[in-house]
Amino acid sequence: MNEKNQTWVSEIVLLGFQNLHNFKVPLFSLFLLIYILTVWENVLIIVLVSFSRNLHSPMYFFLQQLSLTDLLVSSVIIPILLQTVIGGTATLSLVGCINQLYFFGGSEIYDFLLLAVMSYDRYVAICIPLRYTSIMSHRVCVTLVLISWLLGFGITVITAFLVGTLQFCDQNTINHFFCDLFPLVELSCSDTFKVQLEAFLASVLVTVIPFLVIIASYMCIAHAILKIVSHTGRQKAFSTCSSHLAVVSMFYGTIISIYVVPPRKESQTISKVLSLLYTVGTPLVNPLIYSLRNKDIKEAINVKFNRIRKYINIYK
Repeated sequence: MNEKNQTWVSEIVLLGFQNLHNFKVPLFSLFLLIYILTVWENVLIIVLVSFSRNLHSPMYFFLQQLSLTDLLVSSVIIPILLQTVIGGTATLSLVGCINQLYFFGGSEIYDFLLLAVMSYDRYVAICIPLRYTSIMSHRVCVTLVLISWLLGFGITVITAFLVGTLQFCDQNTINHFFCDLFPLVELSCSDTFKVQLEAFLASVLVTVIPFLVIIASYMCIAHAILKIVSHTGRQKAFSTCSSHLAVVSMFYGTIISIYVVPPRKESQTISKVLSLLYTVGTPLVNPLIYSLRNKDIKEAINVKFNRIRKYINIYK
């Protein structure tokens, strides 16, 4: 194609969910409410773990980090989603689109690694309880989290750089509500082999390996639980893992449904709905899963609210 006849793309148009008609305002209100609740829940978890002494343990430290990344994902995705719902489409600069891809991708990779770290934490707590404090020291926990952050956003830097080297011409519309990697790469009119190869290698590194760590950890945990004689002991050991298992199942289930199962044109709407589950639903549900099933968090919430009531009564 002659370069003079090409129109170089500088903006990306996200189509979002088309033909909403009378559902625009209700859906906009619903997603806005979800965003407000997501921010409130995750900020609450972050604050509680920071200022409650009974929550100063590795498990709650990792939960705090999960809330932090959930907060980041929802803040990167939902504002643009709201634009597509109320306006029909959302327009981003090409640089802005790549930036959204970077922060979303980095957060998701960090989630994969963090869930693996959390499963290892549960393995040590149940299978090697006498050495738990020494193995999962604060220094080790911070190191694991920092490595996860560096790997997550370090790998995504490579992806974002490779996408930035691509040329985009003529086509600038993506049938999605955010700048996902493969829909964006499909718009390129240049060779995308390097991007696709890097994406494949990165996906193996950050999804398969953590998933194997999670499976291995829970196989050891299951073996240890079966050795426990008392029913109460088994139930207590399982309850410490059930919340994490629920989050892992939901997260990996939607990811596999979207990226592993071959996409079809007629399933594009289903793909977008599944994407909603892990970009919008997961950050909302994660704090609920952990807080509703955790006595320590419930107690911390009650303590904080009782203190607030006392201060209010004093200044009345």
